[in-house]
Amino acid sequence: MLLLKPGCECCDKDLPAASADARICSFECTFCAACAEGVLAGACPNCGGELLPRPRRPALKLAANPASTQRVFKPAGCAKLAPAAAVQAVP
Repeated sequence: MLLLKPGCECCDKDLPAASADARICSFECTFCAACAEGVLAGACPNCGGELLPRPRRPALKLAANPASTQRVFKPAGCAKLAPAAAVQAVP
């Protein structure tokens, strides 16, 4: 079962269980859409896997199977990618 982590690992933006803004890799590293599509260019900085929209758990199932409350915040991992992404964006 997916953990549904509550925040972006890069910017610490809140990502509630019902958020359509959450992106995950196959290891469930979690990022907001802005970080995933921006500085990360669709790739997880931890494993290199692709970042895809996180499935949303139906509200009726959240009561018995709640989202995780444990936040993971690793801005240093994302910051290392920022200069390379900026260089690629320059025409």
